[in-house]
Amino acid sequence: MTREATADPRLHRRPFPPPRRPIWLRRGVALCLLTGALAAGAQTAAPAAPVAAPVSSDMDAELFYQLLLGELELRRNDPGSAYSLVLDAANRTRRPELYRRAVDIALQGRAGNAALSAARQWATVHPNSDEPYRYELQILLALNRPAEVSNALRQIIRLSPPERRNEVIAAIPQTLARSADKTAAAQAAREALAPSLADPATAATTWATLGRLELAQDQPLEALASASRALAQEPGSVAAATLALELLEREQPGALPLVERYVHLPNAPTSHARTGIHLAFVRVLIDQRRRDTAQRELDRLLASAPELPQAWLLKGILLVQSRQPEAAETALQRYLTLSRDLPAAEAGPGQNQAFLQLAQAAEQRGDFVAANAWLDRIENADALLAAQLRRATMLARQGRLDDARRLLRQPAARDDAELRRQYMAEAQMLRDVGQHALAFEAYAAAVERFPDDADLAYEHAMAADKAGRHSDMERLLRALIARQPDFHHAYNALGYSLADRNERLPEAKALIQQALRHAPNDPYILDSLGWVEFRLGNHGDALRILRDAYQRRPDAEIAAHLGEVHWVLNQREAALAVWREGLLLAPDNETLLQTLRRLQVQP
Repeated sequence: MTREATADPRLHRRPFPPPRRPIWLRRGVALCLLTGALAAGAQTAAPAAPVAAPVSSDMDAELFYQLLLGELELRRNDPGSAYSLVLDAANRTRRPELYRRAVDIALQGRAGNAALSAARQWATVHPNSDEPYRYELQILLALNRPAEVSNALRQIIRLSPPERRNEVIAAIPQTLARSADKTAAAQAAREALAPSLADPATAATTWATLGRLELAQDQPLEALASASRALAQEPGSVAAATLALELLEREQPGALPLVERYVHLPNAPTSHARTGIHLAFVRVLIDQRRRDTAQRELDRLLASAPELPQAWLLKGILLVQSRQPEAAETALQRYLTLSRDLPAAEAGPGQNQAFLQLAQAAEQRGDFVAANAWLDRIENADALLAAQLRRATMLARQGRLDDARRLLRQPAARDDAELRRQYMAEAQMLRDVGQHALAFEAYAAAVERFPDDADLAYEHAMAADKAGRHSDMERLLRALIARQPDFHHAYNALGYSLADRNERLPEAKALIQQALRHAPNDPYILDSLGWVEFRLGNHGDALRILRDAYQRRPDAEIAAHLGEVHWVLNQREAALAVWREGLLLAPDNETLLQTLRRLQVQP
């Protein structure tokens, strides 16, 4: 066999080196999720390791001798001859097990193109068996030739059992996720999926799959259109709803109505998948501080599933964030009661989260004894630092700042990861209790210990700004930009800081626009851009941009800016309305409160 040029050096270093199964094949179906999705419906399963060619009673002497000779050649470190003998026998007898053995020998010898040739010959002889196509797909992906996978994908879908076809289609994006050329992989998938779009039984899942491929190519608008088509085809499509939810997490405008359409589908049967998506929807709303919408969704969810433990936990979290401690404690206690019936793996993390929230609710009531009692119930190691941070914050608010700092430094860190978490916890505690100068010093110590950590460097600069050390903040951010030019948060922070102080506004706008090029849908960067336009006197542009930012992420700070633009434009009722919403979102937001004091407004 002649030397082959392959794209993957793992497949070929010399024509046929000593037998050793390549690592990517030893991992088997882990390389290709699609193969895993098909395993249950396959006519035959790929072997876990090379085996000798099968011997059956109906073999003639010549064939038996040929296969025996092939195995001997393989043992004598001549897999090229072994491959030729076994593939010749396969072509003469048309036996699937011999084609499989020829593919295995080629893969064992790291000859990817030879393995591909054998798999394709196998598929030609047995076009209604999915196994050769699954081999072909694995090999093409390993050879980094995603543009050629279309036929294999199409045949795998065609040969999968009808009841599993949607599952196979939904697995395609993750199957192709490792492809270096995502454009070629997506185009091949589109070609393969064309027949599935025409089939009403698979059209919705196919549209959702195309949407995921578009999202992987950073095409959120196209992905949103595909999700919309999928839900139009099948309003109850779990695949489409999951895609829409992921787009909502990425704050893509237009995703929220799609998720709402799914969870509010009339007369839809309650299912584990539907409930899971509804819960995830509420979590996203809470994370995005859309508290009114989150509360409405929780009420809907609890009306249909009043014994759903996770819904009570989310309700408790939402009420703590809204500073309603008594109602939060009732909801969290309800969760703890219902969670007793959950599996331990699920109940443990949820209960730790409930204990933390109950401690915070007690702290909001001023009952530090009860708060510490809840924290004492946390035993999980992963939650202990969060519990320590809560204790330390309570100590600091009682005037025991030194005790709080000592608490967060104990026990001594066992490794760098623990030490970094301790630094971050102490700095966060100091920031939360308004000790900005000390927080700046704490971040400085962390950066000195971890000088290559960009996130720590950024937090150090933000602490400088809070401490009123604006020149230090600018110096630190410019150093971070010079070291890591794609760190868009640094551009945005520096631009916003200049705009907020009404300094060097053209430079501030240029910095914010640079950040926006890296993250065009980020609501906080849009807020910065709207604010600098306001400072520049471009009130119409400012209003449009800030409305967009607030729609993407209802946030108290964005509300402060949007309200001020309304106020300056003499749209007083609109200003008061958005400020009231901001106060509901975060009644203690510093930017919003300062804005109201400066404008002498009582909303």
